[in-house]
Amino acid sequence: MLKIKVFSFFSGCGFLDLGFENTAFEIVFVNENFSPFMAAYSYARQLLKISEPEYGYFTDSLVSLTEENGKTYLQELVKDSRRNSDFIGFIGGPPCPDFSVGGKNRGKNGENGKLSDAYIELICQQQPDFFVFENVKGLWSTKKHRAFYEEMKSKLYRYGYIITERLINAIEYGVPQDRYRIILIGFRCKLVQDKGLNTNYKKVIPENIFPWEKYLLYPQSQVFSYGWPETNTFVENSEINCPKGILQELTVEYWFRQNNVVNHPNSKDYFQPRAGRIKFETVAEGDDRKKSYKRLHRWRYSPTACYGNNEVHLHPYKIRRLSVAEALAIQSLPEKFALPNNMTLTNKFKTIGNGVPYLAAQGVAKTILNFVNMEKINYQEEIGYQLELPLVYSPKSKYVV
Repeated sequence: MLKIKVFSFFSGCGFLDLGFENTAFEIVFVNENFSPFMAAYSYARQLLKISEPEYGYFTDSLVSLTEENGKTYLQELVKDSRRNSDFIGFIGGPPCPDFSVGGKNRGKNGENGKLSDAYIELICQQQPDFFVFENVKGLWSTKKHRAFYEEMKSKLYRYGYIITERLINAIEYGVPQDRYRIILIGFRCKLVQDKGLNTNYKKVIPENIFPWEKYLLYPQSQVFSYGWPETNTFVENSEINCPKGILQELTVEYWFRQNNVVNHPNSKDYFQPRAGRIKFETVAEGDDRKKSYKRLHRWRYSPTACYGNNEVHLHPYKIRRLSVAEALAIQSLPEKFALPNNMTLTNKFKTIGNGVPYLAAQGVAKTILNFVNMEKINYQEEIGYQLELPLVYSPKSKYVV
């Protein structure tokens, strides 16, 4: 079995990392500069009985790792890790509010936007064998942000990477959530050349070669064609049977039960309404059309888990907001994953909303592992310089976008 060591950046409390670690990768370095998230990361590892990262936790800003002292420090760690591994990888999802349609929209000039550029610079400096860059759909779909995204890709080409990219939806991997994210993956050209692909005239891995489709459990064309329930009048503690003809495994209630959220350590962690109880009672089950006060439907998947900026998500049949345990279930975390008691509710929901859904992370990790395990690539046709991202189906617009 290949020994693949991974350096993690913008790690949050470790959703992306956990997906990789449970797919035969070894996380050896963790970078997260917000101490409550780092503490939660370490706490969760202890609960899950995962050993501490070989090179520990780095709590300074990632930018410091691109500067002289930090660059040399990281370089030594990467060099050391190569001595007893087959491949080295970097994974990370830089903070996204500056590219999010519902966020600050400041783009590459925002404080968070600059971190995306710093992460790409770090990759170019340290030259890992592969990298993963995860971010919001807005980085790809918004014109001004797309230009910045293409600039980053051009830099990666110049520094010897061949890439593949896809706009994924977490629901395809079994996550009970409609959540689009851009995934950009790059490999050192030599790694791909060793598999028999001529990279002299390519910037991207041909789409018929990289196994993006292999680990999709529920293709979007299938998922969004079902007759999902729309709304029901809200009745506290009501009981509704699961309707026939839907994928129960992708519903909120299925995951609440699977993760035993009632008895989870974070089951009582939810914001108590100071006012607005009447409003909580008037929102129909399944009415998630507005930006805030979205009530989930128990027998449908959740909208994108986003619990900041006053976006309130309501329990399907309780007069309250979602609990931390329920939010973790919607992010498809294992039942035993929990956040520490001394972490504030705000920080708990922030790190959950920022995280890559566990099953989606695992699906991406499996895809990469499958590719690096290929002995030789068989392909028949040459693909030009540029590949567009696959068209995706939007259930809301009912048009290809």
